[in-house]
Amino acid sequence: MIHLHTVEGVAVSCQKQGLLPISQQSLYPMMSLAYHDYEGVALNPGEKARLVKDLGGKHSMILRNHGLLTCAPNIPDAFLFMYILQKACEVQIQAQSGGAELQRVPQSILDGMQHAAKTVLRNAGGMLAWPGILRKLDRKDPSWRT
Repeated sequence: MIHLHTVEGVAVSCQKQGLLPISQQSLYPMMSLAYHDYEGVALNPGEKARLVKDLGGKHSMILRNHGLLTCAPNIPDAFLFMYILQKACEVQIQAQSGGAELQRVPQSILDGMQHAAKTVLRNAGGMLAWPGILRKLDRKDPSWRT
């Protein structure tokens, strides 16, 4: 699980319509996106069950008025889901800042995304990029491994 409070993620979480289908980046998380309504500072143990229920079998969640969350069986997939969700939020906030009417991706494209995602990711999921990310981290600061 990865949970972030980025400016763009929180900004999208505050929008009534949430993540909009306006960019290629938004289409991937929208295939498996859930929402959880804000319940205040997370001190209520009962909220855990509601979070799990709201997430269901999805990989990504927008926590209303709060931030972003991704879940996956492994770190590379959780990272990839969060990276794409965050990028989608960045694109949305930038697109909205121009003030012009936004062009939504047609529903027919959304409907075909499951197949397209499998083709693009070659069924590798987060492992498509994870080894390269680790190599970059090793070059920048190999001490992370100790």
